[in-house]
Amino acid sequence: MTIESTTEQTTKRAIQGRVIGAAGNKSITVLVERRVKHPLYKKYIRRSTKLHAHDEQNQCKAGDTVRIEACRPISKTKCWRLVEVVTRAV
Repeated sequence: MTIESTTEQTTKRAIQGRVIGAAGNKSITVLVERRVKHPLYKKYIRRSTKLHAHDEQNQCKAGDTVRIEACRPISKTKCWRLVEVVTRAV
């Protein structure tokens, strides 16, 4: 009886948002906005979530648009890491 090992490539969840805080060392706070349809009035409303992400090189500033992806827990609140800076703040 042989056991086959399958190597499945799982895609990590990646989202895009705006940096609203970069005060901590190697940490950023990212605001992610999404549009949700109201169940009764059928109007689209904006919902937002603040996520804490790991920035290894301290390269982000407030106002930057970044792409982050889910990773293992790095601290109590950080379970996202910076993938790339899409646009820089002026």
